[in-house]
Amino acid sequence: MAAGTRNGSDVPRRGIRVLTVISGGQTGVDRAALDVALELGLPCTGWCPKGRRAEDGPLPARYPLRETPSAAYPQRTSWNVRDADGTLILHAGGLDRGTALTERIARRRGRPVLVLDTRSAEASAIRNWIDAHAVARLNVAGPRESRSPGIYETACRLLRAAWSDDYRERSQ
Repeated sequence: MAAGTRNGSDVPRRGIRVLTVISGGQTGVDRAALDVALELGLPCTGWCPKGRRAEDGPLPARYPLRETPSAAYPQRTSWNVRDADGTLILHAGGLDRGTALTERIARRRGRPVLVLDTRSAEASAIRNWIDAHAVARLNVAGPRESRSPGIYETACRLLRAAWSDDYRERSQ
């Protein structure tokens, strides 16, 4: 580690001009990623199932997502991984079936994947991974709120801390 650095967190960041957040819009981690991106003024996009399907009903129009031809979740998952430079997976004690599918698709496509347990994750780990892999288009995934109660708020806090300082300025 270079002199004057603490866990690499104060190393100057290079290469990323703007971080674009990609997500599928499901409740929980997906929705947290979109809400934090919109709050911070970061560009966001992604694919959602036909009909803007989510467990709490159709996604509101404020989320700038495009619909896949299928109402099935796996197509949305695959297309979001495909369109990203890397995938960040947040969970709170293990991957559910849909989140595990995201990881498998990303690895099969050869995309960088960071899997973090929100109970012990630090924002600096996300920033360092984004920078190390030159991720400009970040897919964010994880369990829906009904499968992991409280994951939305936890993910919001973590993502806000990860993106506020480094990527907000670059997008304005």
